[in-house]
Amino acid sequence: MLIFSLFRNNNQAETILFVVFAVVIIVFLIIDLGIFNKKAQKISTKSALYQSIFWVIISTIFGYLVYLFDDSGSDAALEYFSAYLTEKALSLDNIFVILLILKYFSVKEEYYHKILFWGILGAVIFRGIFIFIGALFIAKFHWILYVFGVFLIYSGIKIYFEDSDEKIDPEKNPILKLCRKYLPMAEGDTGGKFVITKPKLMFTELFLVIVLVETTDLIFAVDSIPAAFAITQNEFLIYTSNIFAVLGLRAMFFLLAGIIDKFYLLQKGLSIILFFIGAKMLLEIFDMHIPITLSFTVILLTLTLSIVISVLVPKKKKSDELA
Repeated sequence: MLIFSLFRNNNQAETILFVVFAVVIIVFLIIDLGIFNKKAQKISTKSALYQSIFWVIISTIFGYLVYLFDDSGSDAALEYFSAYLTEKALSLDNIFVILLILKYFSVKEEYYHKILFWGILGAVIFRGIFIFIGALFIAKFHWILYVFGVFLIYSGIKIYFEDSDEKIDPEKNPILKLCRKYLPMAEGDTGGKFVITKPKLMFTELFLVIVLVETTDLIFAVDSIPAAFAITQNEFLIYTSNIFAVLGLRAMFFLLAGIIDKFYLLQKGLSIILFFIGAKMLLEIFDMHIPITLSFTVILLTLTLSIVISVLVPKKKKSDELA
């Protein structure tokens, strides 16, 4: 149903591009799990760097194909890259939460790849459902876009004033509580399995980790998907940009897990981007349209400055601030 909704305008170029997108995703997921990572293993920083560069290149090439073949040309490409950058930035925040979950459950590093692989595969499916439902409602009730705008402004303000050092307690997750209450749980090391069948069918701690990773992604999607709809209402561009950004998340995790806290201003940058995108959407009520070139520039500059300044001006430790 998602594919039919993506191409309800009978755009042949988008249909071809979506086939290319689907083939790329399926082939590389099969190669990833079926060939290179059959056995549990720790992913090196060098390998993570190569994978990160690979997914950025693939995502950029796809954006260039959008520029070449989509009827809207440069506007479509800028919308794609704007949504891609926004999702990429929000994914960085996601990395911190996933790392906390893995550390909380004392997951061995050789199982990180397996958990992230299945977590991202779930994200590909669930985000597709989210986008389809969002597009369906927007097609019938256009005013929902303005609700998205208000929500994004609220989210931007909320994130700006949040304490980045605030600890998150996975045990408070209601889905996790339900799993612990109603599912038979196995204890101890289960060899990286999600489910065991001996002496009976039981779920493992790694299964709970997957559940938390998936629910965390859905929570982040509540921000990122409305933000994408505020940038463009083209479901094809929203889905492809979103998924390419998510697919690069695993490699980014292994690359940045140890230094993600260094980018302490990224949270402020994200809040500014969400506020800007929300305001952009609400301004259209008054027939004030912000060009996509300006939107792309604001998103790119905000992300770049928040990262660069974080590196050039390291965050003061609390002990230094109290001195």
